[in-house]
Amino acid sequence: MGPLPRTLELFYDVLSPYSWLCFEVLCRYQKIWNIKLQLQPTLIAGIMKDSGNKPPGLLPRKEQYLKSELGLLKQHFQVPLRIPKDFFSVVIEKGSVSAMRFLTAVKMENPEMLEKVSRELWMRLWSRVRITDPKAAEKAGLSAEQAQGLLEMISTAKVKKQLKEVTEVACKYGERSGWALCLQP
Repeated sequence: MGPLPRTLELFYDVLSPYSWLCFEVLCRYQKIWNIKLQLQPTLIAGIMKDSGNKPPGLLPRKEQYLKSELGLLKQHFQVPLRIPKDFFSVVIEKGSVSAMRFLTAVKMENPEMLEKVSRELWMRLWSRVRITDPKAAEKAGLSAEQAQGLLEMISTAKVKKQLKEVTEVACKYGERSGWALCLQP
């Protein structure tokens, strides 16, 4: 019998393509690397605010680097990532509050579905940008009733509080570790 798995928390937001790459690699290799992956839906806007950072789309040099680097990383990790043509509108203006509240509700009510629903949301945002497909939760395997119930939860104080608390934990980790999180470069 080998050593017990080490626990690794991934604080992520579907708005971050770097989070998606990290998510896929960790999911893919968790058994080989002997880790127990704990997914932590987090609000990247809260982390940006706390750290004084700005999204790459607002800084031309960062945006240029992001596009170049993501092209290489998607090939290396074999993740079907595609930058939306309307990047500013989709990523910067719309944000991810609803999506991350939805994933928080999934974690609270159906934690076994969190990986699949998270992946489906990333696919919708970063891969199937032009395709209007069924609701992500249903595509990931939740029933229409479950998906509707989770959607109704995103405006509850309980979900909002949970997402805020997890984001604050991520910020505290960042203060201690120099942002050793898979959120942004």
